Amino acid sequence: MAAGPIEETAGKPVPPGQEERRRRIIDAALSVASRGGYDAMQMRTVAERANVALATLYRYFPSKIHLLVSALASEFEDAREKFGRGVIPGDTSAERLIFVLNRNTLMMQRNPDLTEAMVRSFLFADTSAATEVEQVGRLMEDMFAQAIRIERPSGRERAVFRLIADVWMSNLVAWITHRATAKDVAERLELSVKLLVGGSRSLGQQPA
Repeated sequence: MAAGPIEETAGKPVPPGQEERRRRIIDAALSVASRGGYDAMQMRTVAERANVALATLYRYFPSKIHLLVSALASEFEDAREKFGRGVIPGDTSAERLIFVLNRNTLMMQRNPDLTEAMVRSFLFADTSAATEVEQVGRLMEDMFAQAIRIERPSGRERAVFRLIADVWMSNLVAWITHRATAKDVAERLELSVKLLVGGSRSLGQQPA
């Protein structure tokens, strides 16, 4: 028999298993959102799948948007770690960044419902989810810096990364809503990277 929902009492010290429970909730959200997208994902269903009380779920994530943006951050964190374990192919900064974008895009296109749920939440999150949105933005910037081989991106470099992230997210929306094909998305990302990164010494290119 499965264990009953895990209860917590406000005001008590955070138990050692807090991070494991948070991870379990995010995994449950990923699973539920994979079957129907944003509209189909109900917090009660996530709580049941994660084996936590609904009140506990809301203490970790105040809304569905908070949870799905955190799930997107988790996916990007996993991707960043995978890229960090190998060598990103490409002779130039632009080629390596295009590779990272394409690999992430292909991963997200494998599950349109999940991608729709996460990207929709990220784009429409309000200021109450600012911390989660900032985490996603920072993870994207870190992945891009990793591809370009910049250890400490400057303010200008991070601004360029944010522009690329905006192009990426908007094109994922276009793909989700059938206004762009997977090929369209890849071509637009490649053009954007070449315009914003290609030939720029300040973005990973060392002067001769």
